[in-house]
Amino acid sequence: MDTSNFSLDTLTSLLKRRGFIYQGSEIYGGLAGTWDYGPMGVLLKKNIQDLWWRRFVLGREDMYGVDSAILMNSKIWEASGHAKGFADPLVECKKCHSQYRADVIGYSAGNPPLCESCGKKEWVEPQMFNMMFQTHIGASKDSSAISYLRPETAQGMFVNFKNIIDSFHPKVPFGIAQIGKAFRNEIAPRDFIFRAREFEQMEIEYFVREKEWEKWFLYWRDQMHVWMKDIGILREHIKEEEISKEDRAHYSKRTIDFNYKFPFGMKELYGLAYRTDYDLTQHQNAAGVDLRYNDSETNEKFIPHVIEPTFGLDRTILAVLLEAYDEEDVEGEKRAVLRLPKNIAPVQIAILPLSKKEELMNGTREIFDTLRKKYSCQYDETQSIGKRYRRQDEIGTPFCITYDFDSINDKQVTVRERDSMKQERIAISELSAYFAKQF
Repeated sequence: MDTSNFSLDTLTSLLKRRGFIYQGSEIYGGLAGTWDYGPMGVLLKKNIQDLWWRRFVLGREDMYGVDSAILMNSKIWEASGHAKGFADPLVECKKCHSQYRADVIGYSAGNPPLCESCGKKEWVEPQMFNMMFQTHIGASKDSSAISYLRPETAQGMFVNFKNIIDSFHPKVPFGIAQIGKAFRNEIAPRDFIFRAREFEQMEIEYFVREKEWEKWFLYWRDQMHVWMKDIGILREHIKEEEISKEDRAHYSKRTIDFNYKFPFGMKELYGLAYRTDYDLTQHQNAAGVDLRYNDSETNEKFIPHVIEPTFGLDRTILAVLLEAYDEEDVEGEKRAVLRLPKNIAPVQIAILPLSKKEELMNGTREIFDTLRKKYSCQYDETQSIGKRYRRQDEIGTPFCITYDFDSINDKQVTVRERDSMKQERIAISELSAYFAKQF
């Protein structure tokens, strides 16, 4: 949908009501920057994860999946530069002591903005704030026990580079992929799940020869656009931004941000970076372990360069929901619908008895038990059939099956399609074949 004049509150209200996303720790007043996924949200999230994994890992011969630990040796973050350099500028209002990221609120000493909380323009001088969550390993509290919740998933792949080489002997180019949690102590989390303190990344480190980096950079840019199309994100809602040298991360020689048209502005959805050989070189020097790749055919030894496509899972979910949300007038009533792609919809088929009569419920249950073996199905018998249709529209269910009194004799059911609301009678014996064509 066009998000230009869309209130995010409209979507968040529906997502809470229908069991997609809840505020973290809500009954205790919440915890800023944390969100819980409910039953529908978990299904949507898993479907997106599974689709990504099938496309970029299972569907390729040059990709190796890992699941690295969240807690890592603190020397890793020293080598990567995070211990000293992973910081954002923090400004604090002198009047109400609210804190913000200076770049997010557009702070400058010559033209300071109004405080969003109290409306004043009096600020403490900006200070750099390290966003890593610090913790301690074991009972000791001295510096030797310090560790961090990882602020990115990338380093877990770099420190497993040698393990993948030793175990599988891949040929360059090849990639390591991971889906996992990351944590950043955001100064001012905002905009729903867009900027949170706990989030999930789907990320690839693709190892290439230095002379071929530009070719693979362009290849992965195209692959990211194909992915966005497949999950329902319109190309016209995406704007590529070439990041200048001054604004790029210290490890990057080229970075493109894929900005999406969120209701709160064009903001980063995904990123594509050429990380050179920075990370492997840093870890080789810090750990004293040879991380060079040995080409068995040429006997050449070298440290590969890295192309990094990064997909934020939570931001993906938000963009997909914004694209899918629609409202239309149906017979004088507002119809809210999530036009989610069939392959990621939380519920693919809803099976509904026309009423709670036992003979209808028994027949409906038989269909439900058959189809649920292959599809994500939901059985729903409460309220009128019209209200149940609306409920399924709001969670994005592509198809509803209604078992009515005629079904007992003619062995047919009514299948309703979400987007067109078209209904047709289909023989129960043909349902499996019908849905095989739809999915």
